[in-house]
Amino acid sequence: MSNGTILVTGGAGYIGSHVVKQLGEAGERVVVLDNLSKGYRDAVTAGELVVGDVGDFALVSRLLAEHEVDTVMHFAAFTIVPESVALPLKYYGNNTSSTRSLLQACIDNQVKNFVFSSTAAVYGMPEEGYASEESPTRPINPYGTSKLMSEWMLRDVAAVNPLRYVALRYFNVAGSDPEGRIGQATRGATLLTKVACEAMVGKRPHVSVFGSDYPTPDGTGVRDYLHVVDLASAHLRALAYLRAAGKSVTLNVGYGHGYSVREVLRMVETVAGKPLVIREEARRAGDPAYLVSRAERIRTELGWEPRYDDLHAIVASALAWERKLQRDPWVLA
Repeated sequence: MSNGTILVTGGAGYIGSHVVKQLGEAGERVVVLDNLSKGYRDAVTAGELVVGDVGDFALVSRLLAEHEVDTVMHFAAFTIVPESVALPLKYYGNNTSSTRSLLQACIDNQVKNFVFSSTAAVYGMPEEGYASEESPTRPINPYGTSKLMSEWMLRDVAAVNPLRYVALRYFNVAGSDPEGRIGQATRGATLLTKVACEAMVGKRPHVSVFGSDYPTPDGTGVRDYLHVVDLASAHLRALAYLRAAGKSVTLNVGYGHGYSVREVLRMVETVAGKPLVIREEARRAGDPAYLVSRAERIRTELGWEPRYDDLHAIVASALAWERKLQRDPWVLA
């Protein structure tokens, strides 16, 4: 029996579009649902794009039935932590309530498999700086809480229905497609590598370092930076795992080692061959000094083998993408 169609919510966004590209290259049948509030039509390189909201129960139900969807990959979410603090109900409405509606539609239409885009923000501030899947989940902002609540719903639904899932908790996603076809085009981005590359090409006057007095080797925060292409491949491994009747599981996605803010900025300068304008500012509330994954399990459970565990490769792909946007700003169309 052939596999069914895959519905990718948020597939026109940064991470979702990289997954859609790999699904297309693998010959999968794909339907993308995205309201284009954060994503871009031209970022969808495979399948059919339907413009709409994941919380639109009637629309989602129709798509699941008409396209004989057997797998949902759910990326559609708001992801800006400071915004979640200022507008918590926006995040609970879109990230949590819409996921509840999506899950109901999946159950009603006998969807078999569900791959969920979660986040390391569910861990909050781990005492030792490392987080494994067994670490306590103590989110410190509404974004992390909204994702954890969605994990709980998914767990409880799968306990009493045939639906099986893989929930992937991402660490710090960075970089862009090395081929330059797609990349991160988020308006008002807050992720360090993206911000630094924007500063390097003149889109920002400077890049800020928030806190230089942390108990780390150089005083700046340390994070586990993960190439988006490797993250996308983890979703395809999750798909293969579920199709092989794998049990529901929640897994970290990271490299298991970190770089400091200063190390990332130095790498941007190295790749670009010129200095950044760097401004040191006070710590931001809630930023942990050190947040790195314990991610051995995804390699064992899914057979995931990352290819771009290299800071130079991450930064080079991100900077190449920013330079391409200067030459051909398709995202402004």
